[in-house]
Amino acid sequence: MSAHESDLWVGFEEMTAEDVAGPVWDEPVPLNPRGTLPAFPVDALPDWLGAMAAGVAEETQTPVDLAGCLALAVVGTAAGGRLTVTVRGQWSEPVNLYTAVALPPGNRKSAVFGLMTKPLLAAEKALIELTAPQRAEAAASARIAKAAAEKAEKIAANAEADKLAELTAQAISLSEAAERAVVPVEPQLVADDVTAESLTTLLAQQDGRISILSPEGEIFEIIAGRYSGVPNMGIFLKGHAGDMARVNRQARDAQYIENPAITMGLAVQPDVLDAIGQIKGADGRGLLARFLYSKPKSLVGYRNLTPELLSPDTADTYTQKLGRLALTLAGWTEAAELTLTPEADAVLLAYQRVTESRLGKDGSLAPIVNWASKRDGAVARIAGLLHLAAHPEDAWTKPIGAESMAAATRLGDYFTAHALDVFNAMKADPAQEAAHTVLTHLSETRTASFTKRDLFRAMPRGEFPAMGDLDPALNLLEDHGWVRQQPPPPRTTRGGRPPSPRYETHPRLTPGA
Repeated sequence: MSAHESDLWVGFEEMTAEDVAGPVWDEPVPLNPRGTLPAFPVDALPDWLGAMAAGVAEETQTPVDLAGCLALAVVGTAAGGRLTVTVRGQWSEPVNLYTAVALPPGNRKSAVFGLMTKPLLAAEKALIELTAPQRAEAAASARIAKAAAEKAEKIAANAEADKLAELTAQAISLSEAAERAVVPVEPQLVADDVTAESLTTLLAQQDGRISILSPEGEIFEIIAGRYSGVPNMGIFLKGHAGDMARVNRQARDAQYIENPAITMGLAVQPDVLDAIGQIKGADGRGLLARFLYSKPKSLVGYRNLTPELLSPDTADTYTQKLGRLALTLAGWTEAAELTLTPEADAVLLAYQRVTESRLGKDGSLAPIVNWASKRDGAVARIAGLLHLAAHPEDAWTKPIGAESMAAATRLGDYFTAHALDVFNAMKADPAQEAAHTVLTHLSETRTASFTKRDLFRAMPRGEFPAMGDLDPALNLLEDHGWVRQQPPPPRTTRGGRPPSPRYETHPRLTPGA
């Protein structure tokens, strides 16, 4: 070996791994790890309801979470304001729910809503037809009473002095009768885009109950003050808790809704859930704590293009049972009380003890203490709905059993896991969500290196409106050790646009590369 070759070999032996392969990577720091959220336990629903949810999810190729949450909402629509669950005589829960499922666009939300709500709309149409004669009779009686009052007023106005007092008294009596005449409005079970004021009026007209079922999230914009300019959530708070609401109308006495019952089944885009956390007073007044949240993973890009179609028998059974339930309970004027069997009470009590043990400062539910404080009540409500669905012909004649309560606790655990994720996202730095999006993309594509421009072009349209919107995410990923920017190449004297910054990704994102 020559002296020159010897010098080269010595120099090579002195080179480090860093010289050969670049700086050694440290272990990356997790980005506020979320973990995998549980799937909706569709088997916790009674057979006919669970079969429909599963069948709709398969045909539409959507997460079963959407149809499952809607299954609870549609039974709540049928039962809202007509049943309550009493626990140990300590407290009572109405069986209406607020559910919100977060899914990106393109997930066929409208198709799922159409299939799950069709029997309710059919029941609503049947109620309109059944009550048509009664409404026609009431309208005719009101017109006759008004005409009689007007005629009596004219007679009294032209009466002789000796008959004036008598005729005036008759005119006043007939006028009061005309004022008291009420013409019932058409029955309505489901509303959609409605202001807080109109919602209150609907509740007064519909015997204290109404449901908002929508594949969009406009209702949150309305609550935030789309029309009024200020948040208006009072009726939504009272409509969940069943607290008395008051309606004032011109030329009429104030109306009191003793136990308002609003049911909500919504599908919204994920960023809507993050945005509602910014509504002034939404957290402090308890609006956010009233919703049962679901954030399933989108199936877009992984859907079966030849799915199994919904069984006609499953759809028919669902239509018959839900429709009959809605029609039966629509005629009730007073709420029925559901109690618990001793076994069901023991299941709920054990669940309450778990909740209480986790509400402390260091407990797992401490970050969502406002929501978790309503968790046991939500489980009681769900148990009431499952009991009603399991016994649609006579649920109000028997107590809730342990099986329904155990199934309700499983659903309670599901909604708890999703609520933790939702509230974490609400409070997180916006860069966290963007960094998660970029990290997921890099991991799925096993990208070893990339330029900022290439990354911008590869991301879904609308995810990052401008290339500069990637900066907070890339900075956060670099701080956590998931990516690192390479030194820019030397500038040439030819001018032109500088090259796009280039990044390397951590080897953990490219296993086997």
